[in-house]
Amino acid sequence: MDAQLADVEAGKRFYGELFGWSFEDAYGSSVWALLGGAHVASLAPKMDGRMPTVWTVSFATPDAEALGRRITAAGGRVVMAPFPVGDLGVAALATDPEGAVFGLWQAGSHRGFGRRHEPGTFVWAQLYARDTATANTFYGGLFHEALFGEGARPDFGRADVTDVFPAEMPPHFLAHFRVADLDGAVGAVQRLGGRVQAPPFETSYGLVAVVTDNQGASFALLQR
Repeated sequence: MDAQLADVEAGKRFYGELFGWSFEDAYGSSVWALLGGAHVASLAPKMDGRMPTVWTVSFATPDAEALGRRITAAGGRVVMAPFPVGDLGVAALATDPEGAVFGLWQAGSHRGFGRRHEPGTFVWAQLYARDTATANTFYGGLFHEALFGEGARPDFGRADVTDVFPAEMPPHFLAHFRVADLDGAVGAVQRLGGRVQAPPFETSYGLVAVVTDNQGASFALLQR
């Protein structure tokens, strides 16, 4: 999980207060977010002011080049070809057939999350799509074993975009962070300069609120 922000220092203050994260320098001018000394996310400066302020979900793959070819064959698009991130790994950026953006990560020395599913860490990625049948076919084909294989416990769901957002909202991934007290976390977001996009609502995977940080990056808070 990584956030592309106009002001990384402001992001550190916001998320440090909200989730109790600490930070250390990572690759280039990005920073690791840590909880209890374990990697839980990263914050990076936007290289171009025209880029969106967003959280990006990356899927692990043993071969980013090969997965990129499968994405293209399935009707998606590789918008940033695989590139090395020092010795940490290989990254790429892609879209599904409806244009929802997601990342790929081929691990080197950085394996991914050090902690997840705990308060203050990643817990779920929800795809909001307009054509859920197309999404089922696309992601079910790409990640069949992870989603449906024996013993699979995916952190990934999908819904129609109009279930939560206005019809004009483009298809997108929404990163969810777990919290112990949803009302308290929503209040903290507002106190820190963020805002509420969707107040708490029930889902099949927990109680969720959709918020933005103080720079406009959307994410969700999930209480289970």
